[in-house]
Amino acid sequence: MNRIDLTGRRAIVTGAAQGIGLSVARRLLDSGAAVSLWDRDAGLLETTYAEISAMGELHRACVELTDAESVARAVDDTAAALGGIDIMVNNAGIAGPTVPSWEYPLEDWRRVIDVDLNAVYYCCRAVVPHMLKQDYGRIVNVASIAGKEGNPNAVAYSAAKAGVIALTKSIAKETADKNIAVNCITPAAAKTRIFDQISQQHVDYMLSKIPRGRFVKVEEIAAMVAWLVSEENSFTTGAAFDISGGRATY
Repeated sequence: MNRIDLTGRRAIVTGAAQGIGLSVARRLLDSGAAVSLWDRDAGLLETTYAEISAMGELHRACVELTDAESVARAVDDTAAALGGIDIMVNNAGIAGPTVPSWEYPLEDWRRVIDVDLNAVYYCCRAVVPHMLKQDYGRIVNVASIAGKEGNPNAVAYSAAKAGVIALTKSIAKETADKNIAVNCITPAAAKTRIFDQISQQHVDYMLSKIPRGRFVKVEEIAAMVAWLVSEENSFTTGAAFDISGGRATY
């Protein structure tokens, strides 16, 4: 494993109690960063915190990301605890049901958009001012290949992730004259607990679309994120980095 030097950097990872978020948090800790684990599942968060607390400087916060005021308070509290914020990884997300768009429950539509898109905006909105003051920051938003291609029977998830890509590009252009890099990644599906939310038919569909013939590993996603949030990534901003095993066509 290549070691990215993040010594002295302070990071927030959302949805960090499990899956991709946990893998990213581990990788950032291995690279020397202080990490704040954010998750809405208080019990799982405490378990994860206890499991990896020996890896380095660790902080945790139980945050409802769909509440903008709660996010703003959590950013300020985390900055005070860590002495600042250099890195934000917006990873938390949900899949929603897998049904045709004309049958998609409106309540589920609103919930998926709220968690997968609005929450990312709330986090960026709260953390960018901290980065502007110090003239340094790295943000990575976890989008999806679904945001590029639009998965059938996943209309809310696809729309939200497409929104994350555009949101990333907009904020990147607003901060391009600063030492701030705002990028997103568009991974194929990874075997995490999000699979529990979707049908086996949809899982099979996603696998059939990946030329590599397998799902992406969370460690592979974490490796890409680790470089994107490093000081070495000093020029690229507003980009969508593909990690779809060959599925993406642009």
